[in-house]
Amino acid sequence: MEAADALASARKRSVSRRLTDLFHGRPRFQVGALLSGPVAWLVVGYLGSLAVLLVAAFWHVSPLSGELVKGFSLDNFKTLAQEPVYRTIAFRTIAIASLVTFTDALLAFPIAFYMAKVASRRTKAVLVVAVLMPLWASYLVKVYAWRTMLSADGVINWALGPLHIHGPGYGTTAVWLVMSYLWLPYMVIPIFAGLERIPDSLMSASEDLGASPLTTFRRVILPLAFPAVIAGSIFTFSLTLGDYITPVLIGGASSQFIGNVVYNNVTGGTNLPLGSAFAVVPIAVMVVYLLIARRLGAFEHL
Repeated sequence: MEAADALASARKRSVSRRLTDLFHGRPRFQVGALLSGPVAWLVVGYLGSLAVLLVAAFWHVSPLSGELVKGFSLDNFKTLAQEPVYRTIAFRTIAIASLVTFTDALLAFPIAFYMAKVASRRTKAVLVVAVLMPLWASYLVKVYAWRTMLSADGVINWALGPLHIHGPGYGTTAVWLVMSYLWLPYMVIPIFAGLERIPDSLMSASEDLGASPLTTFRRVILPLAFPAVIAGSIFTFSLTLGDYITPVLIGGASSQFIGNVVYNNVTGGTNLPLGSAFAVVPIAVMVVYLLIARRLGAFEHL
């Protein structure tokens, strides 16, 4: 019995020794083995499903039988390009995504600047928690809260009533307001991190050389914080492009977005290939957006 245990222990040590020898002095092999699991999940779970979606975009539904035909066809993309309703939905989605990104950048920059350069350490910690706290709440809870506030008898109309002003109600404007609120933390945190990396001595030097605060912001702060703004805009822009819950609950039936059309066609079984083809539009838009950002040098100092 003791001999068998000793033999098993020797075999374990031998296997362990072989593994040690295999990884010793091979840092790339070590990194590869460490990342093999996450990379495999990324390729199979994420990129694999995305590839299936892209392949399905070239299928089509038979107009006679209504059955799915798994053959190559560009009919779906022709439909998206020729039908005015799909062009309108695409332009509306891109416009709202751009507007949400611009709004969040305007709101986030002063907040992030105060957090990074003005607030004390304790105040900074409190503000970081305050910015992140909305992310702890459920997405649906926040959207339904806004739906209640935007209703005809909601708190917004109640507050604006004495001024004889009505709130936006449900629609595209409400979608812009709600999405600006939802994605604001994703803009504040990257800008805050970018501003913290800017040495205070650069701003002091700009002031000593006679630059006004506006000139210091335009010539010193904004160029150095530009990569952080782009990083935040990637979140706000892409999340708005793909969202479909907020348009359904806040926008109403008359305010369709790309996400709604994709969801209705894919999950509802209406037209899987058309929905898959429409899902390519946000991907193409983000690719163009990233290429433009790279052209502007947004990723050089990340």
